[in-house]
Amino acid sequence: MSDEVKEVVDEKANSGPLATPEDFTPPDELYKDLVEKVKLYHPSDDFSMIEKAYRVADKAHEGQKRKSGEPYIIHPLCVAIILAELEMDKETIAAGLLHDVVEDTAMTKEEIAHEFSDEVALLVDGVTKLTQLSLTQDKLEIQAENLRKMFMAMAKDIRVIIIKLADRMHNLRTLQYQSPAKQQEKARETMEIYAPLAHRLGISKIKVELDDLCMQYLYPGLYKELSIKINEMMMEREDFIQEMVAEVKIYIQEAEIDAEINGRVKHIFSIFKKMKTQGKTIDQIYDIFALRIIVDNVRDCYAALGMIHAKYKPIPGRFKDYIAMPKANMYQSLHTTVIGHGGRPFEIQIRTKEMHRTAEYGIAAHWKYKESGSKQVSREEEKLNWLREILEWQKNTSDNHEFMNAIKMDLDLFQDQVYVFTPAGDVKTLPSGSTPIDLAYLIHTAVGNTMVGARVNGIMVPIETKLKSGDRVEIITSQNSRGPSMDWLKVVKSSQAKTKINQWFRQEHKTDNIQKGKNAVEDYCKTKGIDLVTLLTPEYMASALKKYNFSDWDSLMAAVGHGGIKEGQIVNKLIEARDKATSSKKSDDEVLEELKDGRKKFEIPKGGIKVRGIKDVAVRFSRCCSPVPGDEIVGFITRGRGISIHRSDCVNIICMDEADRTRLIDAEWEDGSGSENAVAEYMTEINIYAAGRQGIVFEISKVFNEENIAIKGMNVRSNKQGKMTISIQFAVKSKDQLAVLSSKIRNVNGIIDIERTTGS
Repeated sequence: MSDEVKEVVDEKANSGPLATPEDFTPPDELYKDLVEKVKLYHPSDDFSMIEKAYRVADKAHEGQKRKSGEPYIIHPLCVAIILAELEMDKETIAAGLLHDVVEDTAMTKEEIAHEFSDEVALLVDGVTKLTQLSLTQDKLEIQAENLRKMFMAMAKDIRVIIIKLADRMHNLRTLQYQSPAKQQEKARETMEIYAPLAHRLGISKIKVELDDLCMQYLYPGLYKELSIKINEMMMEREDFIQEMVAEVKIYIQEAEIDAEINGRVKHIFSIFKKMKTQGKTIDQIYDIFALRIIVDNVRDCYAALGMIHAKYKPIPGRFKDYIAMPKANMYQSLHTTVIGHGGRPFEIQIRTKEMHRTAEYGIAAHWKYKESGSKQVSREEEKLNWLREILEWQKNTSDNHEFMNAIKMDLDLFQDQVYVFTPAGDVKTLPSGSTPIDLAYLIHTAVGNTMVGARVNGIMVPIETKLKSGDRVEIITSQNSRGPSMDWLKVVKSSQAKTKINQWFRQEHKTDNIQKGKNAVEDYCKTKGIDLVTLLTPEYMASALKKYNFSDWDSLMAAVGHGGIKEGQIVNKLIEARDKATSSKKSDDEVLEELKDGRKKFEIPKGGIKVRGIKDVAVRFSRCCSPVPGDEIVGFITRGRGISIHRSDCVNIICMDEADRTRLIDAEWEDGSGSENAVAEYMTEINIYAAGRQGIVFEISKVFNEENIAIKGMNVRSNKQGKMTISIQFAVKSKDQLAVLSSKIRNVNGIIDIERTTGS
């Protein structure tokens, strides 16, 4: 096999590093690599912003380690290197280096703006907010809301999602250090959301690697089997491939066309998907290996195509002109499959250098630079039409099922498309299987709502006719139209058309739907024996409106009437609001005053706590994060159970909604609480990640014994890779004592990382 082809195949078969801690490149070497990559494309030689970002991030993450045992700073450095490979601007590179400092350290968005710029701070803040979202929640409402937030962040600055994609790619490269459950969760989330988004943005350099990395964890057996088969096929076809490359080079030179000619191996997940969707065996896929011809201009593209078709017989139906009709993600190229020597089919792709760059980098390829370092985003507005459409859907779509289906359909159907022409000759891109109705709504909502017929290639056709690439379609409208039919929802393919049809019906029948919704809520309450009158107060209704993002009660009832929201959901929210309001009528200050005067007794720990300057108030420590003296803490005023003390980095505090945040209160440790002479002890818990080996649990227990710390509970788990997770509960007097203990445990042979629990 040629070295070039073997290198590509081996890289795909083994993508995703299997490094051990000893293999990690020192951070300063990675930084030098980063600067060298930026120099390759950036006209400015001023790297002060990038260097400053590296130094700030290095200091902010000092002492932090990843689960692999490597210094944490290696992760943002690797993210920045991926961004440099995409040839992003310096602000994006700096934000990539700083993308975790707000979430994981004490540094704030305001400090980043002061040290760098508002632009860098905006990017870091956007990525931080995306990191806090979970797109694999079981609850549809939470998942839909998180997706809405993600698209809003993308709309503010598309570079936010590019940084997030780079962050996700490096995390997947090191996913072997996570638990099997976490590997599955991250791989599935990436496969469903992030990889399709990378494809939507045209960034194939990221998309193909994300796909293959996910496949390794979601379908490990199939991935290994396909890797072996592809290697075998390449070995069998080595002579044929080398002969074709050499022959085509001669023909190109004879035609006096300047060109680069190289091969590309189709990535493994793409082969798997084509086998699955088309029901083919691997031997029936012609484009596993393709020859790529890269020329200087469009004229040479077609000249090279003519030469190829003159020398080799093309297979009918296998020619695609993505130059004249680009894909929606900006991809342009000529694809043709020809018969090579011995009757073997062979795919050839022809494109310009600029087209090749766009195919690799997508939207990222359009960040251009002047000598001053300022950027110009060419054609960005046109290429992000689909994002603006999504933002319109989320404004007009209250139904979470409809919104989620629209998003996933848009990402899924984007893979296969048809290209049709309007009477004016404009090219329109639609999902495969689309009808004239889809085209009408793509042109304009009013065109779809007044559509009465269609002509395809000059002939009147039923409006549910499936369109083919190359069709010339004319939409016939009438102001006397009664509007869309419910039957249209069964035949349209695009999420845009379905959303607009549903919107028309909701508006058209709003009065009827309002009454239907009210009746449904009343009937539900009668069935359950619930007194509806006591629930319909302005306070409780406002809570439901906020939950489902409606401005008035009638609109919410209309959503129930047309089936967008279940009546049970509304009633349950009203009951929840009532229970929350009536559980305690006391204000937060009244609760504090009661605690101060000692009129109500709660569990009082031995350690002193000050709350808003009040000493020795009755408090209790939360079990979710187990604070100890020395931790930064915050109080939470509960209803009926006093003040709960949490660590400020507790997950439950970080993820708290705005309504509950009003009940947070300043708290601090009493002087001397964490001293060596302190009597009080505080329960805490740590997770120890270690290599599985005989005797390691005994050695860890021995450290506890030497420090005179009693273990209150222990749980040991092992994964298939032999890695162990050891959870230990115990009591300490202070954070300093915990730090000493952790330091000694780290010296035990085989320890990868130690972390405290931060809530659940």
